[in-house]
Amino acid sequence: MTEVVSLRVFRTASVRENGLPITVCLLELRDGSHVLVDTGCPASMIDDPAAPFLVTEESHVLGRLRQEGLSAADIATVVVTHFDPDHAGANDAFPGAEFVVQREQYDHACGSGLLRYEWLRAQWDGLRYRLVDGDTTLVPGVDLVASGGHVPGHQSVLVRLPETGPVLIAGDAWLAGSDPDTREISSFDHDERATRASQRALMDLADRERVAMVVYSHDPAQWTALRPAPFAYR
Repeated sequence: MTEVVSLRVFRTASVRENGLPITVCLLELRDGSHVLVDTGCPASMIDDPAAPFLVTEESHVLGRLRQEGLSAADIATVVVTHFDPDHAGANDAFPGAEFVVQREQYDHACGSGLLRYEWLRAQWDGLRYRLVDGDTTLVPGVDLVASGGHVPGHQSVLVRLPETGPVLIAGDAWLAGSDPDTREISSFDHDERATRASQRALMDLADRERVAMVVYSHDPAQWTALRPAPFAYR
């Protein structure tokens, strides 16, 4: 039996250059605890015209939680898909949470010296991390799915909802509307072969599990059909 009661989807920011959304998901569990998947951009970017992301007090992850009657203290666990600044930039807003990340991604972020990690390292370093290796069940109904390629150790999340059914939170491993064999590979994709293989594997997983919905991190078209919070998928 799934432990998940509901899933809410937040748009926490947009990419200033092209308007792409920055997506964060909130899970409520049967015991009343809450799990975030990613945290979005840092509070330091709120209303900053020089920041690469458009973030407001209302859209920042803490603002979105306030709209749901929650605070940082209500978040027990944060699943980190990866440490890019638009995914882990507000990790420091949750000092009491346990952060769950693939060991490979954590080691790469800590040791590679790449700007994508070092730029906002102060926002995610020194927190309480649980490192996992490969596909892992977080709680019944929440499965972490290794999907490296965009970065080493990227992970996606398969959530089983009692009414909606399975929902796949893809992170940056699946580019919406694309064929894994021909999708555009950007300079932010660490490993082309692994990126394509992970998207293909996620598509196969979605077929096998009869996934009702895939939540992409940065798909503007999806937001024309997606029902954002306060709506709760159940």
